[in-house]
Amino acid sequence: MLKDYRDTIYHCLKCGACREAYGVSAPICPSGIKFGFDSHYAIGRISLAKAVLGGEIKLDSDLMRRVYTCTSCGACDEQCHDAVGVDPLQVIEELKYAAVEGGVIPPEVRDFLKSMNVYGNPYLLPSADRGKWMESTPFESYSGQDNLFYVGDVGSYDERGRKIARSVADLLLRAGISFGVLGERELSDGNEVNRVGERGLYEYMAQANIELFKELGINRIITLSPHAYNAFKNDYPQWGGTFEVLHYSQVLAQILAEGKIKPSGQGEMRVTFHDPCFLGRHNHEYEAPRRALKTIPGLDLVEMERNRAEALCCGGGGGNFFTDMLGSGDRSPGRLRVREALETGAQVLVTTCPKCFNMLDDALKTEAAEERIAVRDISELF
Repeated sequence: MLKDYRDTIYHCLKCGACREAYGVSAPICPSGIKFGFDSHYAIGRISLAKAVLGGEIKLDSDLMRRVYTCTSCGACDEQCHDAVGVDPLQVIEELKYAAVEGGVIPPEVRDFLKSMNVYGNPYLLPSADRGKWMESTPFESYSGQDNLFYVGDVGSYDERGRKIARSVADLLLRAGISFGVLGERELSDGNEVNRVGERGLYEYMAQANIELFKELGINRIITLSPHAYNAFKNDYPQWGGTFEVLHYSQVLAQILAEGKIKPSGQGEMRVTFHDPCFLGRHNHEYEAPRRALKTIPGLDLVEMERNRAEALCCGGGGGNFFTDMLGSGDRSPGRLRVREALETGAQVLVTTCPKCFNMLDDALKTEAAEERIAVRDISELF
């Protein structure tokens, strides 16, 4: 409950560290950058939480619209924790939990949660369609293999996500990795449900996954999405779901180091890498994708100014990929990220998250930059 974070809330010094970023010239909070007001940075949201605790204001749907523009990217925690020891994202997400409990969520969030309750996915599609991404492929259903390859909602239902899922599975097959997939038996990991504040539904989904994984004897999971990686690795253990969890970029770096696959020469190519928030800031994995990229002959890896812990979010986290609470526009984080990539002179903008891929690919088209740079998942370069 919000009152449990009273000490955190009252420790905010209003220093404005959440509006800055160490070592780079621009802020990294996507909501604050887009809207420009303190109410869209952590400093304003903590003030809001303080006012709610003090009974000065009551949460309502209109007020929560500002809070829900938060993408759960963790940028504020990265800046604030080092400065004054406060973790603002915990407070922001507790506001979302309070809004769900109080029934004062915006309609976009309400509709997303309804889809997850009724269909078990945000695409309003039947579970029977979850396995369509693997039609006409040699990939096998899980039947005791060493690894479960967990694809998730975007990899199962989104057309571009399905392409990435097939690309990653192809690499695992080439490397001789023993893996199976759940297909129509797969359930949503629930990370985005949690991030919009529906704690009860998230626990229900997590326990359903844990029960299924244990029933099938699954011990090791390779995830397509950093969001699922975060849920399985950090949240599921509290409900007894303790598994070995890897993101596919970590497996890719490992099989390249072991020589299980050989990178093909792409010719001279300059690329830049976008750090997904739930792989980077939330789980501190910055190097595995870079190690993998550096094995490609002729590849020149250049960094955007905002990278690793100071990377700019694509705008798709915190449920925004489905609710679009952050919205579009000239200062949307995806478009800003594409411009930042263009400044490096890179020909390819690489990522390791199907949500990031879609957000950046859409931004690329809006920026009319398709002739200057391409967005690729890292698996597509091998």
